[in-house]
Amino acid sequence: QVQLVESGGGLVQAGGSLRLSCATSGRTFSSYTMGWFRQAPGKEREFVAANVWSGGITYFTYYSDSVKGRFTISRDNAKNTVYLQMNSPKPEDTAVYYCAASSGSNYSRLSASYGYWGQGTQVTVSS
Repeated sequence: QVQLVESGGGLVQAGGSLRLSCATSGRTFSSYTMGWFRQAPGKEREFVAANVWSGGITYFTYYSDSVKGRFTISRDNAKNTVYLQMNSPKPEDTAVYYCAASSGSNYSRLSASYGYWGQGTQVTVSS
């Protein structure tokens, strides 16, 4: 069983920066597809970013158009942790952010493709 625990959320000013962390318990973390999703009040959960193992030490990253160029997903396999660096956040980035994991090595923007989820962490961006 894989457990995910997010941290690092909070209040940040627009144009600032914030880093979210997601610690996992999986023994094969390095091969998991790791994703970040978010859900704003009254809206559906949406894809933010994914980090996908491509074999060996190669990983590919993917982003939604709304965060591309501002957010960066990365992982530290030695710490079984994935990060979301949020630079220049905007008020519209305000949401609960969820870390997700899939034991497969396929890229997906669909939340149904991820079998493991964290509890979520609130990010509020003030203008």
